[in-house]
Amino acid sequence: MAEVAVETPAGKKPASLRTVVTASAAGTAFEWYDFFVFGSLTQVISKTFFSGLPETAGYIAALALFGAGFLFRPLGALVFGRIGDRAGRKGAFLVTVVLMGGATFAIGLLPTYAQVGLLAPALLVLMRIIQGFALGGEYGGAAIYVAEHAPADRRGWATGWVQTSAAFGLLGALMVILASRLVVGAAFGPEAFDAWGWRIPFLVSAGLLAISIWMRLKLSESPAFAKMKAEGTASKAPYAEAFGQWKNLKIVLVALAAIMSAQGAVWYTAFFYVQTLIERFLKVAPETINLLMLSATAVSAIGYVVFGWLSDKIGRKPVMLLGMTLMLVAYFPGFHMLAKTLNPALAEAEARVPVVVVADPADCSLQFDPVGKAAFVSSCDIAKSALASAGVSYSNEVGAAGAPAQVRVGSAVVAAEGAKGLTADAAKAVKAKVDGEIKAALAAAGYPAAADPARMNLAGAFGVLMIFVIAATALYGPIAACLVELFPTRIRYTAMSLPYHIGTGWIGGFVPFTAFAIVAATGNIYAGLWYPVAFTALSVVTCLLLLPETKGRPLDL
Repeated sequence: MAEVAVETPAGKKPASLRTVVTASAAGTAFEWYDFFVFGSLTQVISKTFFSGLPETAGYIAALALFGAGFLFRPLGALVFGRIGDRAGRKGAFLVTVVLMGGATFAIGLLPTYAQVGLLAPALLVLMRIIQGFALGGEYGGAAIYVAEHAPADRRGWATGWVQTSAAFGLLGALMVILASRLVVGAAFGPEAFDAWGWRIPFLVSAGLLAISIWMRLKLSESPAFAKMKAEGTASKAPYAEAFGQWKNLKIVLVALAAIMSAQGAVWYTAFFYVQTLIERFLKVAPETINLLMLSATAVSAIGYVVFGWLSDKIGRKPVMLLGMTLMLVAYFPGFHMLAKTLNPALAEAEARVPVVVVADPADCSLQFDPVGKAAFVSSCDIAKSALASAGVSYSNEVGAAGAPAQVRVGSAVVAAEGAKGLTADAAKAVKAKVDGEIKAALAAAGYPAAADPARMNLAGAFGVLMIFVIAATALYGPIAACLVELFPTRIRYTAMSLPYHIGTGWIGGFVPFTAFAIVAATGNIYAGLWYPVAFTALSVVTCLLLLPETKGRPLDL
């Protein structure tokens, strides 16, 4: 990265663009690391903190908790946005890194459900809320800080390095998890990582926190904010100005619909929900998943900067439109291809011997109970739970009213028993019996219990992931520059942070949870993709019709 001097207030030593970008991107990468460690350990988290729930409900609850961290990001955006617009960019995102690192370290010390019961998930929820709140103020501060230092014709390239922070954070999280899993497994046995080794990636964040604070303390205020403050033109009421004036509120709504709806859907599908599908439904070993995602994420780090640079040449809008349109076209074909390349035996069995659940609809429930008080003991619920646990797609057929559910695996029929009115032990025995019979029928029909490494086409799977990576980086690379250029300096932190974190937080953060819940309800492992498809399509249309080109706009307005 070339050394480019940037202007600073009188009496201050000029900083180089390299220093500004490195300190901002590195600190943000450490915060993304903290956040992504949780998402990458969802399977372990569900066993550790939700062991009192049935397997499917526990997994959905863990995914929902991953999304809960995103739920509070808009609140953090509002709080830290106001601080950033009134007191300065630097102070706001120095506080966020302290909150994020502290909460992540604390997760590594939490007691488990087996040790303290419901207090364990309650404490975990609190830590996730703090994480989401902190991250809500982080991204806007880093993106604005870099953009306000960068020359107009290199703004996309410079902020592209901030975008890589997400890749480096995810890359770091996956690498630490993989190394911890391998070292702990080799030294203490295969069960040790799930028992206690999962804490290591969270505890590592203490060192990253110290580095982040040190780097952030080296920075001075951004030139645009310093100039505005010296002239006395800083906003005294950022909320009222950003959201109470139609000229600014209109920009917020366009940014949300035209850019951030797709960004949340595309990015979290490409880098997180894809892991859910590969692990939960395709039954691929965690080590293989980590290696695939590490490789894809490493390539993505280059993509953000390349597409940010390209947006400096041809404009932000065409590059972002390319990314969201490519992903819209690739969602369903890409996920189907992943099944064929990673677990071809499963894809072949589903095509050759489809599974059908025949049941009275009144006998079937939506099996999601975060508080663990519902009992899913009807014959339909027991049958669908067994199929969800096996990661098998099925179709639904209406059965006779009051009749027990049946599972058809080709020509084989398994009669599912209900367990209503039975004691807990008796109900457990009935579930185990039905589960065993269904799994035996699936095995006889050629459904694999796990993906066969010998039949995997890892190159083909990686090729699919590369399509997702190109789409995600083309969309995400220019976003920081575009959002900064859309809003005036006096309300920039507040106004741009809110749509960004609604898109990534409420739309993107809940992709894994919502998509998996749709799959559990419908029985089709691809049905969950309709959630990101809807938001991506919204952005394609809105971007095409309403988003202005912002490349090269002056930032001192």
